[in-house]
Amino acid sequence: MQISQASIVDTQEILDLQKLAYQSEAELYDNYDIPPLTQKVEEINAQFKDHILLKAVLAGKIIGTVRAHEKNGTCYIGRLAVHPAHQNHGIGTALLKAIESNYSPQRFELFVGSKSAKNIHLYQKLGYTVYKTEKFGCGAIEIFYMEKTR
Repeated sequence: MQISQASIVDTQEILDLQKLAYQSEAELYDNYDIPPLTQKVEEINAQFKDHILLKAVLAGKIIGTVRAHEKNGTCYIGRLAVHPAHQNHGIGTALLKAIESNYSPQRFELFVGSKSAKNIHLYQKLGYTVYKTEKFGCGAIEIFYMEKTR
């Protein structure tokens, strides 16, 4: 597996992977209107202007992705997705560490659904802690905001 910066030619494959990987989250919350499932190609294309998007490639296929951007000393990480057939093999950890290595902020921030135990465990293992809880608009899903400071 190799992690590298994605380009706009990867957008459709990234979106397809994202929609596949987030099915389990939608099932967990019984809500298929979550943003990773409703996002459009144009929205991801626009993110290339101010985000770094990474991809994990194995045998010529994108099997993982993550994106981030920095604002006011905080690096916001989002849309970490790993193909279901490749989950629990360290790809999410590798992607998260790789995206962090592209930034030197005062802090990193991400969010996760409160029922997503495996994801919460991954983030805690990598030094993130919950600092705020909110209800997310689409279906009032409880969200944990997690941070890691340098």
